[in-house]
Amino acid sequence: MKRDSRSSAAQTQQPVHYFSADPNTASRPATVRLRAAGLDLELRSDAGVFSRGAIDRGTLVLLRTVPAPPAGGELLDLGCGFGPIAVAMAVRSPGARVWAVDVNRRALELTAANAAAAGAANVVAAQPDDVPADIRFDAIYSNPPVRVGKERLHGLLQRWLARLRPGAPAYLVVQRHLGSDSLAAWLSYGGAEVSRLRSQAGYRVLEVHGPP
Repeated sequence: MKRDSRSSAAQTQQPVHYFSADPNTASRPATVRLRAAGLDLELRSDAGVFSRGAIDRGTLVLLRTVPAPPAGGELLDLGCGFGPIAVAMAVRSPGARVWAVDVNRRALELTAANAAAAGAANVVAAQPDDVPADIRFDAIYSNPPVRVGKERLHGLLQRWLARLRPGAPAYLVVQRHLGSDSLAAWLSYGGAEVSRLRSQAGYRVLEVHGPP
């Protein structure tokens, strides 16, 4: 219980400079371990990147909830940070290509390094505009950047959920007190099919089909 409380508190105190393309925060590298979905991986994180020094609790809830990723095809980690979701999906599905997308160049460098260290050559770390427009995704996974504000978040989700293949799922994890239920309602009002897969430690894991 104490660890859950610390993780939740850490997220609520996250600075917002990790939304910058080039964070000006001084580098403070840290090593963390990802233990979820049968994996035990050592990953590097850094200041200026989401959840430095720890695997965010929401990310852990997501990874421990979602079904095994498709064995092949195109997968997307939207807002990848230093890459725990992308690397986990790539290791679990070596026949798939995993796009790790973020605006933060430091995050993308860390993701690429973490993928290489894990032997996950199927990860492509890319800024949003560098993903070819004709690619359609077989699954999307995201601990989305809710702190960018509702308008920007909705625009982000509209852009990427529209690139799902017909019938393909997106899995989103959002803290309840940061608007998970209102986000689910907005997605549903827009025409997407939304179901709640899990509620744990104040987080909701949503499965979404179709664009809002």
